Amino acid sequence: KITGVDHVKRKKNTEEVKFATICPVCKTKLVKYEDEAAIYCPNESGCPPQIKGKLEHFISRKAMNIESLGEGKIELLFDKGLIINPADLYDLKYEQLFGLEKEYTLDDGKKRVVKLKEKSVENILNGIEESKKNPFERLLFAIGIRYVGETVAKKLAYRYKSVDAIITAGQEELKEVEEIGEKIAESVYSFLHDKRNIALINRLKDHKLAFEITSCSISMISDKLNGKSFVVSGIFSRYSRDQIKKMIEAHGGKNVGSISSKTDYILAGDNMGPEKKKKASSLNIPIISEDDFLKMLE
Repeated sequence: KITGVDHVKRKKNTEEVKFATICPVCKTKLVKYEDEAAIYCPNESGCPPQIKGKLEHFISRKAMNIESLGEGKIELLFDKGLIINPADLYDLKYEQLFGLEKEYTLDDGKKRVVKLKEKSVENILNGIEESKKNPFERLLFAIGIRYVGETVAKKLAYRYKSVDAIITAGQEELKEVEEIGEKIAESVYSFLHDKRNIALINRLKDHKLAFEITSCSISMISDKLNGKSFVVSGIFSRYSRDQIKKMIEAHGGKNVGSISSKTDYILAGDNMGPEKKKKASSLNIPIISEDDFLKMLE
């Protein structure tokens, strides 16, 4: 953290920093929330970079995982007026996409042409259709509620089982869910009581996306890890980090993002962060390998 300023080192012609007050794109007056350092454009549904950012988040690997789309193609579809929110993706037709083309100027001045050919269009439409199979917790993460990451989305999905149940819950009730405090509860409640977001959810429901947990959504294998919490860190040889996290949950365990005195195990692969290792040692938390973990499941 910054504890002071060495004025001796400051150049004499230095001017005071003046922060922007107007969004450089949509010209909306910027806001600064209490207890936050960042300055925001509040025009979430009308500011082009924010709209494209939300679409890119929706298709990202840990959200809906639509690999056939990417930042460039999202920008192309947005610039052509075909998509302004995630539900628009599911309305896209082959005829709208085939031959779509636009030239962009990169930061270094070079030109880049994005053009959708037959194979690209087929991959995009197949990827969008395949994304409908994603479970509720990933969709809840994908729709972009502020402060709701992967872990919080899972907690909400597993506790309430459907988006309708989350909508009917009050802020005080939401705070009873593990890892959800006042800030997150307020954000979830506000998002799910905004008419525009409800309209988005209803459109996604019409396209048969999963806004509830079905009996086959959570496949519990055993309760061998019941009550145990794990921090997963590093690179593993047999399984990916995501696969290991799913295995932990399938056997009744819990994934946590940071080390605390309540953590039961650090599951460490190669290149584990030295700070995590140091903190685990200071708290006497067992550090186990991938092989140790697999033995626990035998």
